[in-house]
Amino acid sequence: MQSMRRPMQADRDLDAGGPQLGDALADCDESILGICDLGGGVRHSLLLAGTDFFTAEVLTLRGLVTYYVLFFIHLESRRVDIAGITIHPDEPWMRQIARNVTMEGCGTLRDCRYLLHDRDTKYTQSFRAIIVSGRVEPLVLPARSPNLNAYAERWVRSVKEECLSKVILFGERSLRPALSEYVEHYHAERNHQGKDNVLLFSRNTSVRRTGHVQCRERLGGL
Repeated sequence: MQSMRRPMQADRDLDAGGPQLGDALADCDESILGICDLGGGVRHSLLLAGTDFFTAEVLTLRGLVTYYVLFFIHLESRRVDIAGITIHPDEPWMRQIARNVTMEGCGTLRDCRYLLHDRDTKYTQSFRAIIVSGRVEPLVLPARSPNLNAYAERWVRSVKEECLSKVILFGERSLRPALSEYVEHYHAERNHQGKDNVLLFSRNTSVRRTGHVQCRERLGGL
């Protein structure tokens, strides 16, 4: 039950963190993250995305190797996009990620105006410049303030507890499908208490209230 309560805590954390970023997100007297109206009924959360890194230890012939996973999450819909996986998140790699996510018409940030990220040095000046060129304003969060990017932080906990901690990964070729399958599960099969216990992007529009519960295997096992 603890994991089910955390999305609601994330909502409260985001609302409480608004004043520290109010000047950066236009003229708004209330919390910027989800309860403020931009005019015409548009809420800030519709235009906000967050990004963060997490690491995964992968077993290879050289021993354990640390992979860095960069993802983006849209605050209103909770849609997650795994933007890249690498063992060397250097500046050229980050620049290419920035180009990908701001690509006109199909980039992850195509409908966003603001991008929240922490003070990790991997978010270089050149990365931020490309984000700005895509008409998205990167907002650097204050130090030691994970609650201001609570949805991203909560997703890291979810993917680690519900997926990565339960499998043994053998190389990047097993890490990528594991993350891809989990994202599919997160979007279409996992209910979200912070969104009224609904499925975010359900593939099945007809609901059957009788019959047997069917279980479908995703990652398999030994």
